[in-house]
Amino acid sequence: MSVLIAARAVSKNFGPVQALKNVDVAVEAGSVHAVTGENGAGKSTLMKMFAGVITPTTGSIEFKGRTVKIQSPLQALHMGISTVFQEFTLIPNLTVAENIFLGRAPRTGSGGIDYKKLNADASGALGHIGSRLRPTKLVQNLTVAEQQIVEIAKGVAADADVFIFDEPTAALNTADVSRLVALIRELKVRGKAILYISHRLEEIFELCDTVSVLKDGVHIATRPTVQLNEQSLVALMVGRELSDFFPPRAREIGTTILRVGDLVIDGAEPVTLELRRGEILGLAGLEGQGQREIVRALAGVIPASFAIFTKTGPSGEVVTLDASNGVPYLVGKGIGFVPEDRKGEGLFLDLTILENVALGPQLRSAPWRLAAKAKQMVTGLMQSMSIKARSPMTRAGALSGGNQQKVLIARWLASGVDVLLIEEPTRGVDVGAKSEIYKLLRKFVADGGAVLTLSRELPELIGLCDRILVVHEQKIVADVEAAETNEHAIIHSAIGTRQESTHSVAA
Repeated sequence: MSVLIAARAVSKNFGPVQALKNVDVAVEAGSVHAVTGENGAGKSTLMKMFAGVITPTTGSIEFKGRTVKIQSPLQALHMGISTVFQEFTLIPNLTVAENIFLGRAPRTGSGGIDYKKLNADASGALGHIGSRLRPTKLVQNLTVAEQQIVEIAKGVAADADVFIFDEPTAALNTADVSRLVALIRELKVRGKAILYISHRLEEIFELCDTVSVLKDGVHIATRPTVQLNEQSLVALMVGRELSDFFPPRAREIGTTILRVGDLVIDGAEPVTLELRRGEILGLAGLEGQGQREIVRALAGVIPASFAIFTKTGPSGEVVTLDASNGVPYLVGKGIGFVPEDRKGEGLFLDLTILENVALGPQLRSAPWRLAAKAKQMVTGLMQSMSIKARSPMTRAGALSGGNQQKVLIARWLASGVDVLLIEEPTRGVDVGAKSEIYKLLRKFVADGGAVLTLSRELPELIGLCDRILVVHEQKIVADVEAAETNEHAIIHSAIGTRQESTHSVAA
């Protein structure tokens, strides 16, 4: 096989920071080549060079055997290099079709956009990856998972020679992942070169022929995947084996801290659930079945109708809560929320770590009481949580995905909440940071807190949680102990094949 695209001794400096150091990576036609490593290893920097977002400080990029200078993503696309970015590049106030063919829209004879052909071509690209999204739908009305599908369709529509997939499955459910896997295999058969970044190790071994490992901007190794296993790959990535990926579950679960009775969202059947101190409770289900709405209703983000919604304090006092009062009110009552879209909904990227973390305590008490101790408090949290940054004054937007997620969790640890509602706790986070986040959550509940989380990764829910509720058609259809279940059983419940379970489940 011939090399389609390659980086030759590329380095990249951002001021005094060297993100890449003399990296060599070559990708052959008809192969899937994984690029992996911890957050901050330089993976995305390398991909952005191939995509034309940034240029090397030194070294060169070769495409089809020639040295090229790629100075924009549009130039890269016209050359035959298509990138599905982890950080979405979609324009919210344009339609799905307009985003898929941005800068390449078909024209009428008079020079205007041919919307009939545009929408038809977009439908074809979406259909090719098994999606029924309406091409006329505005991107701002899509979920994170649907936006990811649009990004993938945009790359497919270009029919490029090189496809770069940067965490393409991070927001996809099991069915969508299966369709993407089939698509990538089809591209491989057609002789395309595929660069694939994923923190999900099982995807690398299922899909990829070769894997290159980066660490701290340096190329550590390139190996055929058949010569590796998960333990040896992790050892290359983080410099150590992660023998205890998930921390031990709680030996004992405490009393009920949150009791939700007859939660009604958009006229669906009422849901009842309980969350206990010392417990990590997971919500599982196929995409769009209602688990996200349950978490967001409890966080006060979306409207819902409650017959009963109570929280028990550490001294046993019971408080009735009204979620319609919104997020700040619930934070004041000890309930913190970590959204899936940490950049769009969670963090203020232009503010510092200090300012982002201090927002939590400020929501719970007068800000003037915090000013004197805030920097000391945040510095201590950064050390205890292994947040990798120069100082609390580092801008949140400059952090890796794993460190950004830790900053969001630190906000609520600093605020003293005792209930955490978390969507996709490790989306787009490397394997080392995942392990650290799991330990943080387990320590939080061991200290008397409680966590309600949802995740598209069933192994994550099974390994992390004490108990799992399975949601189907906006009903809780199963309540299982995580240590006693498996992916097969959860999927059966999630697709509705165990109708004997009821929607009302209490501990």
